[in-house]
Amino acid sequence: MGGGSSRTLRARLARAGRYAFILVGLSGCGSPATGPRAVETPRELSLVISGDTMGWIVPCGCTANQSGGILRRASFVEGLRGSREVIVLDAGGAAAGTSLYDQLKFEAILAGEKALGSAAHNLGAAEAAFGADYLRDVQNRLKVPFLSANLRDSKGKLIAAPYVELIAGGLRIAVVGVVSPGLVRGDLKTDEPRSAILQAIKNLQFDSLVVLAYLPDAELRQLAADLPEADLVVGGPTGQSIAPIKVGPTWIASATNKGKFLIEMDRRGRGEPWTGKVVEMTPAIADNAAQRRNLDSFHSELATRDLTADQTGFVRRLPSDLPADYAIAGSESCRDCHREVYKKWEVTGHARAWKTLTDHGNHIDPQCQTCHTTGYGLPGGFMSAAKSSERTSVGCESCHGPSRGHVLKPTTKTPFSAKSQCLTCHDAENSPNFAYEKYWKQIQHGAASKSAAGELP
Repeated sequence: MGGGSSRTLRARLARAGRYAFILVGLSGCGSPATGPRAVETPRELSLVISGDTMGWIVPCGCTANQSGGILRRASFVEGLRGSREVIVLDAGGAAAGTSLYDQLKFEAILAGEKALGSAAHNLGAAEAAFGADYLRDVQNRLKVPFLSANLRDSKGKLIAAPYVELIAGGLRIAVVGVVSPGLVRGDLKTDEPRSAILQAIKNLQFDSLVVLAYLPDAELRQLAADLPEADLVVGGPTGQSIAPIKVGPTWIASATNKGKFLIEMDRRGRGEPWTGKVVEMTPAIADNAAQRRNLDSFHSELATRDLTADQTGFVRRLPSDLPADYAIAGSESCRDCHREVYKKWEVTGHARAWKTLTDHGNHIDPQCQTCHTTGYGLPGGFMSAAKSSERTSVGCESCHGPSRGHVLKPTTKTPFSAKSQCLTCHDAENSPNFAYEKYWKQIQHGAASKSAAGELP
Protein backbone atom coordinates (compact mmCIF):
# COMPACT_ATOMS: atom_id res chain seq x y z
CA MET A 1 0.00 0.00 0.00
CA GLY A 2 1.15 3.47 -0.79
CA GLY A 3 1.11 6.62 1.28
CA GLY A 4 -1.79 8.96 1.93
CA SER A 5 -1.26 10.92 -1.29
CA SER A 6 -2.72 8.01 -3.28
CA ARG A 7 -6.12 8.28 -1.67
CA THR A 8 -8.77 10.89 -2.32
CA LEU A 9 -9.86 11.20 1.29
CA ARG A 10 -6.33 11.71 2.50
CA ALA A 11 -5.80 14.48 -0.01
CA ARG A 12 -8.91 16.14 1.39
CA LEU A 13 -7.75 15.59 4.96
CA ALA A 14 -4.31 17.05 4.29
CA ARG A 15 -5.61 20.59 4.95
CA ALA A 16 -4.62 20.46 8.63
CA GLY A 17 -1.57 19.27 10.49
CA ARG A 18 -2.82 19.05 14.09
CA TYR A 19 -0.80 16.56 16.15
CA ALA A 20 -1.89 15.03 19.44
CA PHE A 21 1.30 13.09 20.08
CA ILE A 22 4.41 12.48 18.00
CA LEU A 23 7.20 10.04 18.76
CA VAL A 24 10.42 10.65 16.88
CA GLY A 25 12.92 7.89 16.18
CA LEU A 26 11.14 5.15 18.17
CA SER A 27 14.32 3.18 18.61
CA GLY A 28 13.42 2.63 22.23
CA CYS A 29 12.14 5.93 23.57
CA GLY A 30 9.94 8.66 22.15
CA SER A 31 9.53 12.34 22.80
CA PRO A 32 6.35 14.42 22.59
CA ALA A 33 6.22 17.32 20.17
CA THR A 34 3.94 20.30 19.92
CA GLY A 35 3.69 20.61 16.17
CA PRO A 36 4.57 19.02 12.80
CA ARG A 37 8.13 17.94 12.20
CA ALA A 38 9.98 17.24 9.01
CA VAL A 39 9.80 13.60 7.99
CA GLU A 40 13.19 11.99 8.37
CA THR A 41 15.07 9.99 5.75
CA PRO A 42 13.15 6.75 5.19
CA ARG A 43 14.41 3.74 7.10
CA GLU A 44 13.02 0.25 7.33
CA LEU A 45 10.10 0.25 9.73
CA SER A 46 8.38 -2.51 11.68
CA LEU A 47 5.09 -2.36 13.54
CA VAL A 48 4.91 -4.98 16.30
CA ILE A 49 1.36 -5.44 17.56
CA SER A 50 0.23 -7.62 20.44
CA GLY A 51 -3.28 -8.33 21.67
CA ASP A 52 -5.42 -10.48 23.97
CA THR A 53 -2.65 -11.06 26.48
CA MET A 54 -5.45 -12.06 28.89
CA GLY A 55 -3.26 -11.71 31.96
CA TRP A 56 -0.53 -14.05 30.74
CA ILE A 57 2.50 -11.98 31.65
CA VAL A 58 4.42 -15.25 31.24
CA PRO A 59 3.28 -18.77 30.28
CA CYS A 60 2.08 -20.76 33.27
CA GLY A 61 5.07 -23.12 33.15
CA CYS A 62 3.09 -26.29 33.86
CA THR A 63 4.50 -27.94 30.77
CA ALA A 64 7.43 -27.56 28.41
CA ASN A 65 7.51 -25.55 25.17
CA GLN A 66 4.74 -23.10 26.08
CA SER A 67 4.63 -19.94 23.99
CA GLY A 68 3.95 -16.37 25.04
CA GLY A 69 5.07 -13.91 27.69
CA ILE A 70 6.05 -10.28 27.66
CA LEU A 71 9.63 -11.23 28.54
CA ARG A 72 10.04 -12.87 25.13
CA ARG A 73 8.06 -10.11 23.45
CA ALA A 74 10.62 -7.59 24.67
CA SER A 75 13.56 -9.67 23.45
CA PHE A 76 11.94 -10.04 20.04
CA VAL A 77 11.39 -6.29 19.75
CA GLU A 78 14.92 -5.46 20.91
CA GLY A 79 16.25 -7.82 18.25
CA LEU A 80 14.40 -5.88 15.55
CA ARG A 81 15.58 -2.51 16.83
CA GLY A 82 19.13 -3.31 15.91
CA SER A 83 18.39 -2.85 12.21
CA ARG A 84 15.27 -0.67 11.90
CA GLU A 85 12.80 1.61 13.57
CA VAL A 86 10.10 -0.17 15.56
CA ILE A 87 6.65 0.93 16.72
CA VAL A 88 5.17 -1.21 19.50
CA LEU A 89 1.37 -1.28 19.85
CA ASP A 90 -1.25 -3.34 21.66
CA ALA A 91 -4.77 -4.02 20.37
CA GLY A 92 -6.26 -4.50 23.86
CA GLY A 93 -7.45 -7.38 26.00
CA ALA A 94 -4.48 -7.38 28.37
CA ALA A 95 -6.40 -8.34 31.53
CA ALA A 96 -8.23 -11.54 32.47
CA GLY A 97 -10.72 -10.14 34.98
CA THR A 98 -11.36 -7.28 37.39
CA SER A 99 -10.35 -8.67 40.79
CA LEU A 100 -7.52 -7.14 42.81
CA TYR A 101 -5.25 -9.88 41.52
CA ASP A 102 -6.23 -9.07 37.93
CA GLN A 103 -5.57 -5.37 38.54
CA LEU A 104 -2.08 -6.05 39.87
CA LYS A 105 -1.22 -8.30 36.95
CA PHE A 106 -2.73 -5.84 34.44
CA GLU A 107 -0.58 -3.06 35.86
CA ALA A 108 2.50 -5.28 35.70
CA ILE A 109 1.78 -5.96 32.03
CA LEU A 110 1.35 -2.23 31.39
CA ALA A 111 4.64 -1.54 33.19
CA GLY A 112 6.28 -4.07 30.91
CA GLU A 113 4.79 -2.42 27.83
CA LYS A 114 5.99 0.97 29.03
CA ALA A 115 9.52 -0.36 29.52
CA LEU A 116 9.30 -1.73 25.99
CA GLY A 117 8.49 1.74 24.63
CA SER A 118 4.91 0.99 23.61
CA ALA A 119 3.37 3.86 21.64
CA ALA A 120 -0.30 2.98 22.27
CA HIS A 121 -2.47 0.50 24.13
CA ASN A 122 -6.01 0.24 22.81
CA LEU A 123 -8.80 -0.20 25.35
CA GLY A 124 -10.46 -3.54 24.66
CA ALA A 125 -13.31 -5.27 26.45
CA ALA A 126 -11.12 -6.45 29.34
CA GLU A 127 -9.85 -2.94 29.95
CA ALA A 128 -13.34 -1.45 29.70
CA ALA A 129 -14.57 -3.88 32.37
CA PHE A 130 -12.44 -2.06 34.95
CA GLY A 131 -14.50 1.09 34.50
CA ALA A 132 -13.64 4.68 33.63
CA ASP A 133 -12.37 5.78 37.05
CA TYR A 134 -9.86 2.97 37.36
CA LEU A 135 -8.59 3.36 33.79
CA ARG A 136 -8.02 7.08 34.27
CA ASP A 137 -6.26 6.43 37.57
CA VAL A 138 -3.96 3.84 36.00
CA GLN A 139 -3.22 6.12 33.08
CA ASN A 140 -2.24 8.93 35.45
CA ARG A 141 -0.19 6.74 37.79
CA LEU A 142 1.67 4.68 35.22
CA LYS A 143 1.71 7.24 32.38
CA VAL A 144 0.63 4.61 29.88
CA PRO A 145 -0.59 5.67 26.40
CA PHE A 146 -4.18 4.38 26.47
CA LEU A 147 -6.08 4.85 23.24
CA SER A 148 -9.77 4.74 22.29
CA ALA A 149 -11.81 6.74 19.84
CA ASN A 150 -15.18 5.26 20.84
CA LEU A 151 -15.15 4.28 24.54
CA ARG A 152 -16.87 6.85 26.76
CA ASP A 153 -17.79 7.15 30.42
CA SER A 154 -21.37 7.36 31.65
CA LYS A 155 -21.39 11.11 30.95
CA GLY A 156 -20.29 10.62 27.35
CA LYS A 157 -16.68 11.76 27.76
CA LEU A 158 -13.91 9.84 26.02
CA ILE A 159 -11.83 7.83 28.48
CA ALA A 160 -8.59 8.04 26.52
CA ALA A 161 -7.03 9.85 23.57
CA PRO A 162 -8.74 8.86 20.29
CA TYR A 163 -5.49 8.69 18.33
CA VAL A 164 -1.75 9.16 18.41
CA GLU A 165 0.46 10.42 15.61
CA LEU A 166 3.92 9.03 15.06
CA ILE A 167 6.84 9.79 12.76
CA ALA A 168 8.90 6.73 11.89
CA GLY A 169 10.46 5.16 8.82
CA GLY A 170 10.04 8.42 6.94
CA LEU A 171 6.27 8.23 7.39
CA ARG A 172 3.61 10.09 9.31
CA ILE A 173 1.52 7.37 10.91
CA ALA A 174 -1.82 7.90 12.63
CA VAL A 175 -2.96 5.20 15.08
CA VAL A 176 -6.61 5.03 16.15
CA GLY A 177 -8.21 2.60 18.61
CA VAL A 178 -11.76 1.22 18.91
CA VAL A 179 -13.66 -1.51 20.76
CA SER A 180 -16.77 -3.41 19.72
CA PRO A 181 -19.92 -1.95 21.36
CA GLY A 182 -21.20 -5.50 21.79
CA LEU A 183 -18.30 -6.36 24.12
CA VAL A 184 -18.67 -3.46 26.54
CA ARG A 185 -20.73 -3.88 29.69
CA GLY A 186 -21.80 -1.68 32.58
CA ASP A 187 -22.47 2.04 32.34
CA LEU A 188 -19.84 2.81 29.70
CA LYS A 189 -20.95 4.08 26.33
CA THR A 190 -19.54 3.34 22.89
CA ASP A 191 -19.74 5.00 19.49
CA GLU A 192 -20.03 3.02 16.27
CA PRO A 193 -16.39 2.11 15.44
CA ARG A 194 -16.15 3.25 11.82
CA SER A 195 -17.82 6.59 12.53
CA ALA A 196 -15.56 7.12 15.54
CA ILE A 197 -12.46 6.45 13.44
CA LEU A 198 -13.50 8.88 10.70
CA GLN A 199 -14.28 11.52 13.32
CA ALA A 200 -10.88 11.02 14.94
CA ILE A 201 -8.90 11.44 11.70
CA LYS A 202 -10.93 14.17 10.03
CA ASN A 203 -8.34 16.88 10.72
CA LEU A 204 -5.21 14.74 10.55
CA GLN A 205 -2.45 14.59 7.99
CA PHE A 206 -0.83 11.20 7.61
CA ASP A 207 0.81 8.78 5.20
CA SER A 208 -0.51 5.64 6.88
CA LEU A 209 -3.48 4.91 9.10
CA VAL A 210 -3.29 2.01 11.57
CA VAL A 211 -6.45 0.96 13.42
CA LEU A 212 -6.28 -1.10 16.60
CA ALA A 213 -9.72 -2.70 16.63
CA TYR A 214 -10.83 -4.91 19.49
CA LEU A 215 -13.61 -6.53 17.48
CA PRO A 216 -14.78 -10.13 16.93
CA ASP A 217 -13.72 -11.77 13.68
CA ALA A 218 -16.76 -10.86 11.56
CA GLU A 219 -16.84 -7.26 12.79
CA LEU A 220 -13.11 -6.90 12.24
CA ARG A 221 -13.35 -8.05 8.64
CA GLN A 222 -16.35 -5.83 7.97
CA LEU A 223 -14.59 -2.79 9.40
CA ALA A 224 -11.57 -3.40 7.17
CA ALA A 225 -13.84 -3.75 4.14
CA ASP A 226 -15.65 -0.52 5.00
CA LEU A 227 -12.52 1.49 5.80
CA PRO A 228 -10.30 1.83 2.72
CA GLU A 229 -8.72 4.85 4.40
CA ALA A 230 -6.78 2.46 6.65
CA ASP A 231 -3.56 0.72 5.70
CA LEU A 232 -3.91 -1.77 8.52
CA VAL A 233 -6.69 -2.95 10.85
CA VAL A 234 -5.49 -5.20 13.68
CA GLY A 235 -7.75 -7.01 16.23
CA GLY A 236 -8.99 -8.31 18.63
CA PRO A 237 -10.68 -11.40 20.13
CA THR A 238 -10.82 -13.52 16.99
CA GLY A 239 -10.22 -16.88 18.65
CA GLN A 240 -7.17 -17.61 16.52
CA SER A 241 -4.55 -15.22 15.21
CA ILE A 242 -5.10 -13.97 11.67
CA ALA A 243 -2.02 -13.70 9.49
CA PRO A 244 -1.96 -10.40 7.56
CA ILE A 245 -4.21 -10.51 4.50
CA LYS A 246 -5.66 -7.86 2.21
CA VAL A 247 -9.33 -6.89 2.30
CA GLY A 248 -9.52 -4.52 -0.63
CA PRO A 249 -6.74 -1.96 -0.15
CA THR A 250 -6.56 -2.59 3.61
CA TRP A 251 -4.49 -5.13 5.48
CA ILE A 252 -6.25 -7.07 8.24
CA ALA A 253 -4.58 -9.12 10.98
CA SER A 254 -5.14 -10.29 14.53
CA ALA A 255 -2.83 -11.02 17.43
CA THR A 256 -4.75 -13.06 19.97
CA ASN A 257 -4.65 -16.16 22.20
CA LYS A 258 -3.00 -15.19 25.51
CA GLY A 259 -0.14 -13.20 24.04
CA LYS A 260 1.38 -16.20 22.29
CA PHE A 261 1.56 -14.43 18.93
CA LEU A 262 2.47 -10.99 17.60
CA ILE A 263 1.73 -9.30 14.31
CA GLU A 264 4.80 -7.90 12.58
CA MET A 265 4.23 -5.48 9.68
CA ASP A 266 7.30 -4.26 7.77
CA ARG A 267 7.84 -1.41 5.33
CA ARG A 268 11.02 -0.16 3.73
CA GLY A 269 9.91 3.44 3.29
CA ARG A 270 7.59 5.85 1.54
CA GLY A 271 6.00 4.29 -1.53
CA GLU A 272 7.05 0.77 -0.54
CA PRO A 273 4.41 -1.89 0.18
CA TRP A 274 3.69 -3.31 3.61
CA THR A 275 4.49 -6.95 4.24
CA GLY A 276 3.47 -8.86 7.33
CA LYS A 277 3.45 -12.07 9.32
CA VAL A 278 2.42 -13.72 12.56
CA VAL A 279 5.31 -14.38 14.94
CA GLU A 280 5.02 -16.94 17.73
CA MET A 281 6.72 -16.19 21.05
CA THR A 282 8.35 -19.61 21.44
CA PRO A 283 10.84 -20.73 24.13
CA ALA A 284 13.58 -20.20 21.52
CA ILE A 285 13.27 -16.46 22.27
CA ALA A 286 15.24 -15.59 25.40
CA ASP A 287 13.74 -13.72 28.33
CA ASN A 288 14.52 -10.01 28.46
CA ALA A 289 16.45 -8.95 31.57
CA ALA A 290 14.51 -5.72 32.16
CA GLN A 291 11.22 -7.57 31.83
CA ARG A 292 12.47 -10.21 34.23
CA ARG A 293 12.99 -7.47 36.81
CA ASN A 294 9.44 -6.26 36.17
CA LEU A 295 8.12 -9.80 36.70
CA ASP A 296 10.15 -10.13 39.90
CA SER A 297 8.62 -6.88 41.13
CA PHE A 298 5.14 -8.25 40.44
CA HIS A 299 5.94 -11.47 42.28
CA SER A 300 7.31 -9.47 45.20
CA GLU A 301 4.04 -7.55 45.35
CA LEU A 302 2.10 -10.81 45.41
CA ALA A 303 4.28 -12.22 48.19
CA THR A 304 3.82 -9.08 50.28
CA ARG A 305 0.05 -8.95 49.83
CA ASP A 306 -0.57 -12.71 50.23
CA LEU A 307 -3.87 -12.36 48.38
CA THR A 308 -6.76 -14.40 49.69
CA ALA A 309 -8.92 -16.45 47.36
CA ASP A 310 -11.73 -13.92 47.51
CA GLN A 311 -9.37 -11.26 46.14
CA THR A 312 -8.95 -13.23 42.91
CA GLY A 313 -11.32 -14.27 40.18
CA PHE A 314 -10.79 -17.98 40.69
CA VAL A 315 -13.35 -18.84 43.37
CA ARG A 316 -16.28 -21.01 42.37
CA ARG A 317 -19.70 -19.46 42.78
CA LEU A 318 -21.55 -21.41 45.43
CA PRO A 319 -25.30 -21.51 46.11
CA SER A 320 -26.45 -19.57 49.15
CA ASP A 321 -28.25 -22.57 50.69
CA LEU A 322 -25.22 -24.83 51.17
CA PRO A 323 -25.52 -27.33 54.02
CA ALA A 324 -23.43 -26.47 57.07
CA ASP A 325 -21.23 -29.53 56.58
CA TYR A 326 -20.24 -28.56 53.02
CA ALA A 327 -16.63 -27.77 53.86
CA ILE A 328 -13.11 -29.04 53.36
CA ALA A 329 -12.05 -31.39 56.17
CA GLY A 330 -8.47 -32.06 55.02
CA SER A 331 -6.85 -35.21 53.64
CA GLU A 332 -5.74 -36.28 57.11
CA SER A 333 -9.45 -36.76 57.94
CA CYS A 334 -9.60 -39.52 55.33
CA ARG A 335 -6.60 -41.44 56.61
CA ASP A 336 -8.15 -43.56 59.38
CA CYS A 337 -10.95 -45.04 57.29
CA HIS A 338 -9.12 -45.10 53.94
CA ARG A 339 -5.62 -46.05 55.09
CA GLU A 340 -4.49 -47.95 51.98
CA VAL A 341 -5.87 -45.32 49.65
CA TYR A 342 -4.18 -42.60 51.70
CA LYS A 343 -0.82 -44.38 51.43
CA LYS A 344 -1.23 -44.59 47.68
CA TRP A 345 -2.03 -40.87 47.49
CA GLU A 346 1.03 -39.93 49.56
CA VAL A 347 3.41 -41.11 46.83
CA THR A 348 1.59 -39.40 43.95
CA GLY A 349 2.48 -36.17 42.22
CA HIS A 350 -0.73 -34.72 43.60
CA ALA A 351 0.65 -34.98 47.14
CA ARG A 352 3.76 -33.03 46.03
CA ALA A 353 1.92 -30.44 43.95
CA TRP A 354 2.75 -27.53 46.25
CA LYS A 355 6.46 -28.33 46.20
CA THR A 356 6.50 -28.03 42.42
CA LEU A 357 5.42 -24.41 42.94
CA THR A 358 7.84 -23.57 45.75
CA ASP A 359 10.72 -25.07 43.77
CA HIS A 360 10.11 -22.44 41.08
CA GLY A 361 8.91 -19.59 43.29
CA ASN A 362 5.39 -19.68 41.88
CA HIS A 363 3.62 -20.51 45.13
CA ILE A 364 2.80 -16.82 45.66
CA ASP A 365 0.74 -16.60 42.45
CA PRO A 366 -3.00 -17.27 42.92
CA GLN A 367 -3.35 -18.47 39.35
CA CYS A 368 -0.96 -21.31 40.19
CA GLN A 369 -2.41 -21.89 43.65
CA THR A 370 -5.83 -22.81 42.27
CA CYS A 371 -4.61 -26.16 40.92
CA HIS A 372 -1.89 -26.88 43.49
CA THR A 373 -4.01 -26.65 46.63
CA THR A 374 -7.08 -28.30 48.13
CA GLY A 375 -10.42 -26.56 48.03
CA TYR A 376 -9.21 -23.20 46.74
CA GLY A 377 -11.67 -20.60 48.02
CA LEU A 378 -14.17 -23.19 49.26
CA PRO A 379 -15.38 -23.31 52.88
CA GLY A 380 -12.53 -24.69 54.98
CA GLY A 381 -10.25 -24.80 51.93
CA PHE A 382 -7.16 -22.94 50.84
CA MET A 383 -7.38 -19.15 51.26
CA SER A 384 -3.79 -17.90 50.98
CA ALA A 385 -0.22 -19.13 51.24
CA ALA A 386 0.30 -17.66 54.71
CA LYS A 387 -3.12 -18.55 56.10
CA SER A 388 -3.64 -22.07 54.71
CA SER A 389 -0.44 -24.10 54.86
CA GLU A 390 -2.49 -27.19 55.83
CA ARG A 391 -4.44 -27.02 52.56
CA THR A 392 -1.51 -27.02 50.15
CA SER A 393 -1.04 -29.71 47.47
CA VAL A 394 -3.81 -31.63 45.73
CA GLY A 395 -5.57 -33.62 48.41
CA CYS A 396 -8.44 -36.07 48.50
CA GLU A 397 -11.10 -33.37 48.39
CA SER A 398 -9.68 -31.81 45.24
CA CYS A 399 -11.28 -34.77 43.49
CA HIS A 400 -14.05 -35.83 45.87
CA GLY A 401 -15.20 -32.38 46.99
CA PRO A 402 -15.68 -30.81 50.43
CA SER A 403 -16.15 -33.85 52.66
CA ARG A 404 -16.76 -32.69 56.23
CA GLY A 405 -20.27 -34.10 55.92
CA HIS A 406 -18.85 -37.50 54.95
CA VAL A 407 -16.37 -37.38 57.84
CA LEU A 408 -19.12 -36.63 60.33
CA LYS A 409 -21.46 -39.21 58.84
CA PRO A 410 -19.85 -41.80 56.51
CA THR A 411 -23.17 -42.61 54.85
CA THR A 412 -23.20 -39.05 53.48
CA LYS A 413 -21.68 -39.29 50.01
CA THR A 414 -18.86 -37.03 48.92
CA PRO A 415 -20.27 -34.31 46.63
CA PHE A 416 -18.09 -34.60 43.51
CA SER A 417 -17.78 -37.31 40.89
CA ALA A 418 -14.01 -37.54 41.09
CA LYS A 419 -13.46 -38.53 37.48
CA SER A 420 -15.19 -35.34 36.33
CA GLN A 421 -12.71 -33.11 38.16
CA CYS A 422 -9.53 -33.97 36.25
CA LEU A 423 -10.02 -31.55 33.40
CA THR A 424 -10.61 -28.58 35.68
CA CYS A 425 -6.81 -28.40 36.00
CA HIS A 426 -5.49 -30.80 33.36
CA ASP A 427 -6.81 -28.66 30.52
CA ALA A 428 -5.35 -27.99 27.08
CA GLU A 429 -3.39 -24.96 28.30
CA ASN A 430 -1.81 -26.36 31.46
CA SER A 431 -1.60 -30.03 30.55
CA PRO A 432 -1.75 -30.35 26.74
CA ASN A 433 -0.46 -33.94 26.71
CA PHE A 434 -2.91 -35.18 29.32
CA ALA A 435 -4.14 -38.61 28.29
CA TYR A 436 -7.32 -39.06 30.30
CA GLU A 437 -7.71 -42.82 30.30
CA LYS A 438 -3.99 -43.47 30.77
CA TYR A 439 -3.62 -41.23 33.79
CA TRP A 440 -6.95 -42.17 35.34
CA LYS A 441 -5.73 -45.76 35.63
CA GLN A 442 -2.72 -44.53 37.61
CA ILE A 443 -4.78 -42.83 40.32
CA GLN A 444 -8.01 -44.83 40.51
CA HIS A 445 -8.41 -46.60 43.84
CA GLY A 446 -10.85 -48.24 46.17
CA ALA A 447 -14.05 -49.36 44.48
CA ALA A 448 -12.95 -47.56 41.32
CA SER A 449 -10.28 -50.15 40.61
CA LYS A 450 -13.02 -52.78 40.37
CA SER A 451 -15.65 -50.61 38.72
CA ALA A 452 -16.27 -50.72 34.99
CA ALA A 453 -17.45 -47.14 35.18
CA GLY A 454 -14.27 -46.14 36.95
CA GLU A 455 -15.96 -43.74 39.39
CA LEU A 456 -14.36 -43.20 42.75
CA PRO A 457 -16.44 -43.96 45.82
